[in-house]
Amino acid sequence: MAFTHRFDPTVLREYDIRGIVGDTLHEADAFAIGRCFGSVIARDGGRRAVVGYDGRLSSPMLERHLVDGLKACGLEVVRVGRGPTPMLYYAAATIENGGAVMLTGSHNPPDYNGFKMILRGKPFFGARITEIGRMAASGDVVAEAAGSDRAEDVSAEYLARLMSDWDGGDRLLNVVWDNGNGAAGELLERLVRSLPGSHTVLFPEIDGRFPNHHPDPTVPKNLVRLIAEVRERGADIGIAFDGDADRIGIVDDTGCVMFGDQFLVLLARDVLSRHPGATIIADAKASQVLFDEIARAGGVPLMYKTGHSLIKAKMAEVGSPLAGEMSGHVFFADHWYGFDDALYAAIRLLGIVAHLSGPLSAERLALPQVVNTPELRFNCEESRKFQVIEQVAARLKAEGAKVSDIDGVRVQTADGWWLLRASNTQAVLVARAEAATAAGLERLQAALARQLEASGLAVPDFSAENAGH
Repeated sequence: MAFTHRFDPTVLREYDIRGIVGDTLHEADAFAIGRCFGSVIARDGGRRAVVGYDGRLSSPMLERHLVDGLKACGLEVVRVGRGPTPMLYYAAATIENGGAVMLTGSHNPPDYNGFKMILRGKPFFGARITEIGRMAASGDVVAEAAGSDRAEDVSAEYLARLMSDWDGGDRLLNVVWDNGNGAAGELLERLVRSLPGSHTVLFPEIDGRFPNHHPDPTVPKNLVRLIAEVRERGADIGIAFDGDADRIGIVDDTGCVMFGDQFLVLLARDVLSRHPGATIIADAKASQVLFDEIARAGGVPLMYKTGHSLIKAKMAEVGSPLAGEMSGHVFFADHWYGFDDALYAAIRLLGIVAHLSGPLSAERLALPQVVNTPELRFNCEESRKFQVIEQVAARLKAEGAKVSDIDGVRVQTADGWWLLRASNTQAVLVARAEAATAAGLERLQAALARQLEASGLAVPDFSAENAGH
């Protein structure tokens, strides 16, 4: 029987394929993804695919159907089993293959799951994902053939590779880790046994129901337990991961959250000490402080679009040794493979903290102090969100405003900056503003509000507590 399949249109996203299991995402979708992506690999000359999956309850079932689809394309499938997304990325970087798939719902609620794909070592996203939908609907796949599969445990090799870049000297750190019941749990417990110092791991059990808190380390309410443990234990640092451990969250020794654009300053200084003049990339939501500190450390700051696939592609294009996003994705090409890996970022950051002359909080407090909004997200129809950005950009340019349109519109004024961009994955607009003073922040918010009202949109609630950092 000829193969055809139709996906729920909501699951084909910019960076991956993701949906609600049993509602918009089913076993047949997993098989179809294997059948279509496997055909892409085969037509590209590939003969092998690598597959991994996270700790969600639906992941083992979906992984089996994904593997069946890949095998039906005549491929050999190497199954690295359950673990964090970076372990799959590592396997894809070290095992000869034509493509790789990670089955993960990342930081979404427990009933979600999804598929992140790599083709010949590069992210598979955007129009390529839309193409998967077209192939399935039209039955445009390679002739059915009998492939094979085998299990391969890469965990010991991956952990050894992580530890090979440990450079913490003789200082013994007191560290609290929050696995959040995510997919890194088993590996994390093994990793900390290899590290010097004192280590406490919260919620190490892999549990796809996430019974203790939602697995998103960039949301302060998810870090309450970590903050309490850091303070109670007098720890040097607290480290949290998202559900598949490709994103990291940091708490300093006082229990204060260090946001992505703050700890990236430390990472950038370290990398630039070995790569003077290198380009360091951050997304358009990052603080101006980060870009200024990169330049001050002798680097070339590059503001780019939000999105892990977009950032990875840009890194490769410009030869950047380090990139990061506010969302906690950190990408090292310095000594590493250019993919986002929270476990590796933790190893590198701990090495830096171990060599500091004072506490981590002193580094945070030494940064220029600014006031800013949290990331504000508000609903906007899918059909309108990019149109609104175009309207706002046109008005601002007509007014002679200083605008960057790298990712939405980021407007620079004497007070600071404000950003408005359309989400690539949801029917929402995202806004953020940052100023040197509270009065300046109010003026920036008012300017943003005027632009939204001019496009017929309601003004978002700015009353949420501003995060001064």
